[in-house]
Amino acid sequence: MRILIVGSGGREHAIAWALSKSPQVERIYCAPGNAGIAEIAACVPIGEMQFEALAQFALQQEIDLVVVGPEAPLFGGLVDVLEEKGLKVFGPRKDAAIIEGSKVFTKELMKKYNIPTAAYETFDDYEAARAYLLKQQAPIVIKADGLAAGKGVTVAQTLEEAEQALCGIMVEKVFGEAGSKVVIEEYLSGQEMSILAFVDGETVRPMVPSQDHKPVYDGDRGPNTGGMGTYSPVPHIPQSVVDEAIETILKPAARAMVQEGRPFRGVLYAGLMISEKGEPKTIEFNCRFGDPETQVVLPRLKSDLAEILLATVEGRLHEVEIEWSDEAAVCVVLASGGYPGPYEKGKPITGLDQVEHSLVFHAGTALQDGQIVTNGGRLLGVTGVGRDITEAREIAYADIEKIRYEGKHYRTDIALKALQAMKG
Repeated sequence: MRILIVGSGGREHAIAWALSKSPQVERIYCAPGNAGIAEIAACVPIGEMQFEALAQFALQQEIDLVVVGPEAPLFGGLVDVLEEKGLKVFGPRKDAAIIEGSKVFTKELMKKYNIPTAAYETFDDYEAARAYLLKQQAPIVIKADGLAAGKGVTVAQTLEEAEQALCGIMVEKVFGEAGSKVVIEEYLSGQEMSILAFVDGETVRPMVPSQDHKPVYDGDRGPNTGGMGTYSPVPHIPQSVVDEAIETILKPAARAMVQEGRPFRGVLYAGLMISEKGEPKTIEFNCRFGDPETQVVLPRLKSDLAEILLATVEGRLHEVEIEWSDEAAVCVVLASGGYPGPYEKGKPITGLDQVEHSLVFHAGTALQDGQIVTNGGRLLGVTGVGRDITEAREIAYADIEKIRYEGKHYRTDIALKALQAMKG
């Protein structure tokens, strides 16, 4: 198989790494890719939103399968464009990618099909939203309706903070048109968990669960990011709760999309909150592999990823057996100093050749005069794999010590929640 991966982040590097292990795969291309992906795939200088150029390249290279990583080209309709030209594509069409592309659509879908989620109201008028907000109690959650690169959600601890977020989204337009509508939602407390699933219409094949760390600083402090680290499994959440989430949230969501005439095919990602009583509720749905969840989920996959992706695209996911390892994986994200605010690019990264035991997935890196340099906010995902969370964590943090660049920033507490909860 000749495969084209669209994207340039840590998620795409993890997908390329997993596909490179398949005996069915003879060649991998990535558009545009990054410095790490270039070690296992041929990177081509085509941006993820250059739909016609991607289509032409795929046709010229006789690509057997296109795998679309990020949400923006999915919501923009890349799958539709490529399929019209006769290409096989893993990822939802535009009408199904709306499950991530519009939070208003998704909240209304969950309400209609009785899928557990937080109470909410939606608004397209700032004054009406503000008037409603001022009658609520904090903490409260403010969400921009559209895509905002994982940064469009504010968990406000005070009404003043909520009002600032609302103004930023709807008046100052910090997320552009993504903020023309907002969702104001009740705050859910408990343990977060992500479950990703391969979905082909009504066939849902869940992956192993993981837990992400969004805030930039230790102790879940500071602004939200695209994700500062993650781990899998989530040993302090019982399998019965995972099973309940699959039966009451993921499977009904897939059925609902079919009933709405928007059948979903690709990876459906459910971001969940597990209450103190062990009841799962939906925080969000995404229409693709998570980043950095993919960096801990795919290292635990024992089955052939290429076969799973192809079966999903061809409507025969129900025929494929998917096996997972019992090992644990912990991924710690290394970021640029200043992220998620302004940061500098072009800082040399050294020590990568000294990493011994971890998988290193590149995100915001580039090759400049033969040297790997910083080229984004989130730079690298260092994933340790071990017998349990403790060992996987030790492996990742030991290798992080060897990587050096100016302004190096990472959280030191990834997966500690799991260890503390298990002790408690």
